[in-house]
Amino acid sequence: MSRDVSNRKLRAGIVGGGRGSFIGAVHHVAVELDGEAEVVAGAMSTDPQTAAASAKAWYLDRSYDDYKEMAKAEAGRPDGIDFVMITTPNHMHFPVAKAFLEQGIHVVSEKPMTFSLEEAQELVKTVENSNLVYALMHNYTGYPAVRQARYMVRQGELGDIRKVLVEYIQDWLMAPEEKAGNKQAVWRTDPTKSGIAGCVGDIGTHAENLLEFITGVKIASLSADLTTFVEGRLLDDDANMLLHLENGGKGVLTCSQVAAGEENALNIRIYGSKAALEWHQMEPNTLIFKAPNQPGQILRTGLPYMSAEAKQLTRLPPGHPEGFFEAFANIYKLVIEDIRRVQAGQQPVGGYPNVYDGLRGIQFVYKAVESSKKGSVWLDM
Repeated sequence: MSRDVSNRKLRAGIVGGGRGSFIGAVHHVAVELDGEAEVVAGAMSTDPQTAAASAKAWYLDRSYDDYKEMAKAEAGRPDGIDFVMITTPNHMHFPVAKAFLEQGIHVVSEKPMTFSLEEAQELVKTVENSNLVYALMHNYTGYPAVRQARYMVRQGELGDIRKVLVEYIQDWLMAPEEKAGNKQAVWRTDPTKSGIAGCVGDIGTHAENLLEFITGVKIASLSADLTTFVEGRLLDDDANMLLHLENGGKGVLTCSQVAAGEENALNIRIYGSKAALEWHQMEPNTLIFKAPNQPGQILRTGLPYMSAEAKQLTRLPPGHPEGFFEAFANIYKLVIEDIRRVQAGQQPVGGYPNVYDGLRGIQFVYKAVESSKKGSVWLDM
């Protein structure tokens, strides 16, 4: 499908994200934040009434009851969508992505990329054969401070990476929320919807991706201990892992959804042979640089000393907090720029998590589960 997108807003569609969805509303705000795209069509629920009501609430031009129908119809319209946003539970990520890619429509998907490793491997091939943009919404990579951290690591300011501590801990599943009818908890704790992992797939993949995104160093092997603390729950709600990095460095990754008093604590500390960096998602505009025998430096987004990579994704002057919506919007900014390039016959630039990062995430989940089941044995990634 070839459409001229040089002089207009891109037209976006959404699958999932209907009434009661937290993440769908976030995508809606983020994709339209820069005025470069507008959501015009959706298959927002498998229930026709909910789908229609959700589309009406968003003032969408077109509502569909089925994503396959939507993909085919939108590909055939002169005013059809340019890309689709996938905000469904995990088990639908692959079939929806495949349906739209096969119709020549670019894709932005929530993580994890697929339900299974086999699906992930097939999706890689589909994307490689498509000449289309595929982006995976690891939104935390959109923060300017995270971009600054990656820049500083790659400039050698930390030296060789020796140790990484990364954690993502929450408390929202301390009680059996799935039994109380919490929609988000129901599918996340259901192995037929979430996949072979719960906490590890939901938030552990963010920690894995953040580590590799900032350091540029891949996890070579891991030893994992997954636990289900809430009685009757079918998937893990807590995990602890030791990591060997491909450069010889070591790491510790922990994720939990039963950590009392924790809201959305994604934190990372990176220690090199020269210096260290520290970043906390709940204070996203601050990056801490630490060198031996020197006072720590607090780096703040929006200030002149930040890198061009960080400045590119900074929207407000110093001291004006940017956060969750802006991080999503930054990924969309980069994706939309690439869609315009591809539609003009140019090569995409990237800078956002892609299908290969998605495959890494699924491999990470599978190895963590396998390691834990075998008594926390070390397994190569």
